[in-house]
Amino acid sequence: MISRAREWLRARPVWADALLAVAVFALWLAGYLITAGPAGREVTWPGVAVSAFAVVPVALRRRAPWLSVGLLAGAILLSAPLHEQAGAESVSFLVISYTAVAVLPLVQALGATALLAASMVAALLLDRPPELPSLLFSNALVLAVCFFVGRTVRTRRAYTRALEDRAHAAEESREAAAREAVLDERRRIARELHDVVAHHISVMGVLATGARRTLYRTPEVADEALKTIEDTGRTTLREMRRLLDVLRTEAEPEAPVEPQPGVAGLEALAAQVREAGLPVRVEITGAPVALEPGVDLTVYRIVQEGLTNALKHAGPATADVRLTFTADTVELAVTDDGRGPRPGDAGPVDGHGLVGMRERVSLYGGRLYTGPRASGGFAVHVLIPLETAALEWPR
Repeated sequence: MISRAREWLRARPVWADALLAVAVFALWLAGYLITAGPAGREVTWPGVAVSAFAVVPVALRRRAPWLSVGLLAGAILLSAPLHEQAGAESVSFLVISYTAVAVLPLVQALGATALLAASMVAALLLDRPPELPSLLFSNALVLAVCFFVGRTVRTRRAYTRALEDRAHAAEESREAAAREAVLDERRRIARELHDVVAHHISVMGVLATGARRTLYRTPEVADEALKTIEDTGRTTLREMRRLLDVLRTEAEPEAPVEPQPGVAGLEALAAQVREAGLPVRVEITGAPVALEPGVDLTVYRIVQEGLTNALKHAGPATADVRLTFTADTVELAVTDDGRGPRPGDAGPVDGHGLVGMRERVSLYGGRLYTGPRASGGFAVHVLIPLETAALEWPR
């Protein structure tokens, strides 16, 4: 219970200081009322009011150090003509003189100490008690001790924070080094698995060629080659799964179960963008061919990114998507007639999406151009070679 209360107060320093101020005043008031009667003194309520005012700086000591110093200096000056015995301001004097030195820089700490010392000397000179020299000496000694303790505590706290920051930085460096080591090992394993997979695929290609050539002359040889291709294909598939497991990160989402989108989904994508407020025209020319799944997905993602950028940055505009098939290439253009990127605009030119476009296109040996159009707006042009790929378009 006590530890829980301590944690609660540590998380709420303003409340802790307010409770400390209340406790200081309550203890002083109890002692003042108890000793006033036996000593034959009357309770001076203006003095009690000044003492109540003197504990207010304690509640503000960490939130507003200079304000607390000023309020306490005023309370000390008010206390001199009102009562002879020390009030609650004497306890506040200890707390505030220490706190100001502990939380303020050195020059400001010296200024706060000088202000408290001046108010203390002025109050003693106004009151002129018989023991004035001893009171001046004792209060100066208290200020000196509070200054020394406060600076020591401040230095200690700064040293502790520096150690904590250094330990935190070292921990982050260790974690970064560990992550880098894991990534290096994964890259090494991936390279090895890539070599294994490439070797198996090369063997499958050679065996398939031999099987095709011997299929009618020596069927038993072709059958043996096909069996080897079958076994090698299964081995290659297992190695590919291991390769993907090596490359997959923990933060990576699970693979979707639905088929990946492609050229066939461009019209549906354009319809979604039209509903969002950007008119889109889609035009496909040439003799369509069945693209490799990766190229098919790349075309879709580039159109998606281009239309998203146009929707975000083009303003009132119209977008065009032109997909052209030739014998050995597929060409894609996503353009808009909007305002285009403006100077200082964190628009599509600097976006991470275009980096992804370049990565996708370069993976298939293609070329990418992005930039403003001469007639206004923005353009994305892509040219991807079809290489071996083009299967016949399904009828």
